[in-house]
Amino acid sequence: MTDAPAAAKPVSPLKKVLANAGQLLSGRVVNAVVGLAYIALTARSLGQEAMGVVVLVNAFAQFLGEVAHFQSWQTLITYGTGPLIENDRPKFHQVLRLSLLLDLISGVLGVVLGVLGALFFWKTLQWPADVIGYGALYALSIGVMTSATGVGLLRMFDRFRYLAGQQAVSSLVRMVGCAICAVLHAPIQWFLLAWAAGTFAQFIYIAAIAIWDLNKRGLLKGFAVFGPTGAGLPGVWRFAMATNFSSTLDVGFTHVLTLVVGVLLGPVQAGYWRIGKQVADGMAKPARLMVPALYPELAKMRASGGQQAMTKLALQIGLIGGAAAGILLLVSLVAGRWILTTVMGEGYGAAAGVMNWQVAAAAIGVMTLPLEPMLVSMRAAGAALAVRLVVVIAYLAALVPLITTFGLTGAGAALVASALAMAIGMYFMARRRLARLAAEEGSARTDKDDEGPSHDYAHGV
Repeated sequence: MTDAPAAAKPVSPLKKVLANAGQLLSGRVVNAVVGLAYIALTARSLGQEAMGVVVLVNAFAQFLGEVAHFQSWQTLITYGTGPLIENDRPKFHQVLRLSLLLDLISGVLGVVLGVLGALFFWKTLQWPADVIGYGALYALSIGVMTSATGVGLLRMFDRFRYLAGQQAVSSLVRMVGCAICAVLHAPIQWFLLAWAAGTFAQFIYIAAIAIWDLNKRGLLKGFAVFGPTGAGLPGVWRFAMATNFSSTLDVGFTHVLTLVVGVLLGPVQAGYWRIGKQVADGMAKPARLMVPALYPELAKMRASGGQQAMTKLALQIGLIGGAAAGILLLVSLVAGRWILTTVMGEGYGAAAGVMNWQVAAAAIGVMTLPLEPMLVSMRAAGAALAVRLVVVIAYLAALVPLITTFGLTGAGAALVASALAMAIGMYFMARRRLARLAAEEGSARTDKDDEGPSHDYAHGV
């Protein structure tokens, strides 16, 4: 008689977050290589001017897609994890239905804004007149640009290896399409079609895997498209609006900064600002990939009452982020000018000064990246939004006088100050929320003790 095999040792939340972030990073590396290939094919086939038009049309659609769509995956994870753990299928179906409704609303809104924008603002967008119709058709891809519910389901089910291929699928389809267009010497509209096809392929890929996984887990049984959505989910609509507005604010903030620098200092300085920001964001990207991997773990801990475990995980991620932030800043200070001149050309070394400020701001964000996910997981998205809104308003109010007086250095220093203010605000909000949850948990335990022994049994998950 042989001994039964030992049960597999449970993976710690920290190891799971790092492993999932690593899988996402591997997908981003593949996407970067394939993405460069389809961009090169487009540029070599169409030339600089037509290539610029394709980029503008795509950027317009992406901007509206990011601004219009709800962060429904956050709603799904925050409100759906508890019912999933408790095997409350009707409640899980309700949250899933709500998430799909949010995607539908944002998709329709994005398409309407995109089509109208293409038809009425094409001159402002710097499009040639013969591209208006194609730009309006390209705006249809906004409706499937997010796959937010599918992404939320795969994050909830720890299917990060499939999520890693999301953008790679889009880039691969675009590369094949652009290669065919290049061989056939196709005009610009066919390249736009190839780029749009990548967006649709990405959506179909995520949706198919999410449906397959739901069916495999038996979670599609009894699901109905029509039924209750927000009923019995306290604060869910306020939560959805807060996460959406916070994301919109974050996206819009980046574009507004570049525009303000351009208006006040001219296109050359705006170019320096944009290049420095691109490098800073690229350096911080691997660490920021821990954020989407962090949300599901925090939601599980919140659903099971593990406030202490949430704090421990956030502290561990913060320490890792702090180490990464220090390395980022050191690399920028020591080799920033060399990186810029090597990658961009000799004339762009002048952007190194402002890039150091931008990397410092990014480093602060990396070091404190668990704070906002903690607030969202504790259903305090409104608190996170309040902090972000106050900091953005203060930054924009100070931006013009600082740029007028100190130029790009003023903009960079203000960016660091805003990152510090954001971190401090998020920290105190998270601390306050954790204290409230601890008090509520203590009160619940006291009430249970006063009721005497219970004959109910807890069900293991």
